[in-house]
Amino acid sequence: MKRNDVIAQLNEIFRDILDNEDIELEETTTAEDVEEWDSLSHIQLVVAVEKHFNVKFTSKEIMGWNNVGDMINCIVAKQ
Repeated sequence: MKRNDVIAQLNEIFRDILDNEDIELEETTTAEDVEEWDSLSHIQLVVAVEKHFNVKFTSKEIMGWNNVGDMINCIVAKQ
């Protein structure tokens, strides 16, 4: 799966979970860049991403994410 495909799908997931149609993720996007992205919504996002891409992340992987690009790296590696 290509990175562009992954980020397009992540955009849809984030918009749905965070209930904000204006979200436009980039690889450098962090939780600080998205007002609705807090610690609780982060858990919801991870669960939704795991379900959508049929992958499972370890706590270590999740803790290592500094931005959306790191999340994409994990998804692509597990495909």
